[in-house]
Amino acid sequence: MSEIGAGSDPPSPSLSVASSEPSKGSGNTGFDANRIAEVKAWLVSQFDAVGKDVPDFEYTSRSIAHLHNFATLSQAKTQAATIVANDFRQKAAEYRSQAARIREILEHVGLVQESLPSNVVSSSQVLASVANLLNIRDTELSSFLVAMADQSLRKTAVEEKRAKVQQESKELLDYTRKAIARLTYLKRTLSQLEDDVPPCEAQMEHWKTNLAIMESKERQYLQQYSNYKAMLNRVGYSPDISHGVLVEMAEHRKDLEKKTKPILETLRSYQDLPPDKALAALAIEDKKRQYAAAEKYLEDVLQSALASSE
Repeated sequence: MSEIGAGSDPPSPSLSVASSEPSKGSGNTGFDANRIAEVKAWLVSQFDAVGKDVPDFEYTSRSIAHLHNFATLSQAKTQAATIVANDFRQKAAEYRSQAARIREILEHVGLVQESLPSNVVSSSQVLASVANLLNIRDTELSSFLVAMADQSLRKTAVEEKRAKVQQESKELLDYTRKAIARLTYLKRTLSQLEDDVPPCEAQMEHWKTNLAIMESKERQYLQQYSNYKAMLNRVGYSPDISHGVLVEMAEHRKDLEKKTKPILETLRSYQDLPPDKALAALAIEDKKRQYAAAEKYLEDVLQSALASSE
């Protein structure tokens, strides 16, 4: 059969795509005349087998290649089937011959089916049925025991598989029940969440409104902060000047005003003095020194206050 299957040739690449009858083809047309003849003979045999004529069609390189492959495979399978059928026929003839010989032997010893009691015939049929069921070739007790042991092992394996499948089914059923319970809980939770959506949306809208107001206030406060910062930069404010320093400087200023006020009043009283330039000049110089000393004292106090704040 392998030799028959190996006899199929691949389609020839030299076939050209053309439309012509095989009777017109020659070696120059590109068609394989032998292959076309094989294809025609195979088609005729197949259609004759069903009592029909071969339909007309164009013989092209592609159609011939396909049909030749079909014909080769069909012939190979037909030949293989014929060989198998002949083998089966030969075996059937041998079985019939053996059955006739066994029947002849049984007739000589008086054990033909017609001469046996009905219970023996029925028992023999049951024995044969059991043998066929157990797939044994004879009716020996050892064969029955081996077959029964094999059936027992198979039964044990089937029972184990059945127990395993039942356990898996039980686990799957348990998982299914748990999944259904979880699904019910999730559906209930989803329903509650859907009910909570409108109040939450209203609260979110309220928060969005408040957020817009707060953003507006933030921009306003940032603008005021920028304005106050620019104002402080214009008046010369620095972070080193704290509230305590300012209070201390104000107190020192008041003290200095108290000390300088009598001096200023004395200087104003000198405006009523007679026009003596020498005495007036001496008095003025004295007051200037006192005023300069007071200013120096005020400056020292301010410097010490700044240094202590740092």
